[in-house]
Amino acid sequence: MQEKGNISIHTENIFPIIKKFLYSDHEIFLRELVSNAVDASQKLKRLSAIGEYAGELGELKVKVSFDKDARTITISDSGIGMTAEEVKKYINQIAFSGATEFVEKYKDKGDEKAIIGHFGLGFYSAFMVAERVDIITKSFQDNSQAVKWTCDGSTEFEITEATRERRGTDIILYVADDSLEFLESFRLKQILDKYCKFLPIEIEFEEAIVNNPTPIWAKSPSELSDEDYLKFYEELYPMSEKPLFWIHLNVDYPFNLTGILYFPKVKNELQLQREKIQLFSRQVFITDEVKDVVPEFLMLLHGVIDSPDIPLNVSRSFLQADANVKKINNYITRKVAEKLNDLFKNDRSGFEEKFENIGLFVKYGMISDEKFYDKAKDFCLLQSTTGKYYTLNEYAEFAQENQKDKNDDVVYLYATDLQAQDGYIQSATKRGYDVLKLDTVLDSHFINMLETKLVKTNLKRVDADTVEKLIDKGIALEAVLSDSEKETVKKIFDEVINDKNKSVQVEAMPVDELPAIVTQNEFMRRMSDMSKLGGGMGMFGAMPNNYIIAVNANHPLINKILKTEEEGEQKRLAKQVYDLALLSQNLLTGSDLTAFIQRTAQGL
Repeated sequence: MQEKGNISIHTENIFPIIKKFLYSDHEIFLRELVSNAVDASQKLKRLSAIGEYAGELGELKVKVSFDKDARTITISDSGIGMTAEEVKKYINQIAFSGATEFVEKYKDKGDEKAIIGHFGLGFYSAFMVAERVDIITKSFQDNSQAVKWTCDGSTEFEITEATRERRGTDIILYVADDSLEFLESFRLKQILDKYCKFLPIEIEFEEAIVNNPTPIWAKSPSELSDEDYLKFYEELYPMSEKPLFWIHLNVDYPFNLTGILYFPKVKNELQLQREKIQLFSRQVFITDEVKDVVPEFLMLLHGVIDSPDIPLNVSRSFLQADANVKKINNYITRKVAEKLNDLFKNDRSGFEEKFENIGLFVKYGMISDEKFYDKAKDFCLLQSTTGKYYTLNEYAEFAQENQKDKNDDVVYLYATDLQAQDGYIQSATKRGYDVLKLDTVLDSHFINMLETKLVKTNLKRVDADTVEKLIDKGIALEAVLSDSEKETVKKIFDEVINDKNKSVQVEAMPVDELPAIVTQNEFMRRMSDMSKLGGGMGMFGAMPNNYIIAVNANHPLINKILKTEEEGEQKRLAKQVYDLALLSQNLLTGSDLTAFIQRTAQGL
């Protein structure tokens, strides 16, 4: 038997796939061909299970080999094989998919999800690296004749009879001059490790099995122990810290999805490592760019997602438009929220211990996803500088008791640097106020979001003003200085400071407060922070830091400055008070710090 002909290209499948435009990355050819071989093996197992194949299955293994001298790569399987008619149909007529037809025919007799392939289309990825491809195949059907199909990448093919004792298929690639990199052992092994590591049929390369056919995400959670999950995590991410906990995803309606998402310890930085979640389709690795499948705030998670409803030939534009991908995205968001809520309800103390490591992406999710916010507001925690944790509702009730201003608005005080702002925190706590610890990279955005959600509530950084002004109760303290004395003190400090970005205000404060305090207006500081991050005022350049120097009119040292008759002595005392205020905010540096130390050492 010998037959020649032309491959039938249907317009909807676009002929340029043969000319290397099907996939942007040429290494994909091995994923496609090995997946097809696995597919053929899975089909035979199915037929055997439903009684349509009575022969011995034997060893269903896919073998990958290469011959550097002959410049060939061979992918062999012992699966279903093809007759000459099937080769003509599934290979020559690219529009048809063998897997699609097989699933349709046998969908009522078992689990059609086990079939990977798009055999016709994926097969042609071989021509990205090969100048010629041979198929030698023999059908599982009794008395079938082995056939050989040959094509050089044009639309012409040739089919002849062949010799093959056992059922199955060999795909032989004659590697082109521009693809000789694929005739290296390490390169083929690298591709197999990347794409085929968890295929459901054993893959043999250089006499070793290179895959795990039964990854734990394909098993029932009831079969697995914590040790199994931790071992698998180590397999995925060697040398990484143990995860905090994990979610086993398993849904079959309205879409199919399995997978495991691990919650790693997240440091105080946005570690958006976009290669930490791997996307599979029926255990075939697709991509580690999962931005449209997984909500962006959950990109901090690690793990695997496997869904046959995501096509093998993934493109970004397709993912964005695909209805199933959007459903999967919403489902993952909901499952993560449910898991966190269960942990919070079942073991609050344990949840509080973990919150430092998971709080960052909880806040990220609340900022970026309204649906997640609705669920997370019940388990998101606020931590006081005392170490105590509150839910949003608990803290709202707590602050209502004592932190209302004269307008009946509730004020949350917060610190972003417990060490640098310690003096301000102590001042607030002496007045019976609580201070929240909000020191992550996201907290400036989180604070803005909270103010839009909370009724009659403002958030103010503890060093944004004097305590009396931060929570203005409408009770004015009396100053021991007269108005003219205040003007004199202000003039002395203005001359000493001599900085247009620093404004002096002489105010009545408690005697036990510092003689001077450096503050920064809450609104102006937020705008400055936004400009540094490239938002808000960024178009005008970075905003300067404007500070207020609040001089305590009731402090004995200020009275001493006022009573000192020698002008030079006045200014030296005022400079010392000013430098102390700067020092408390880590704003005293360089030669000014050196001079301050020298003056202090001289006993001044």
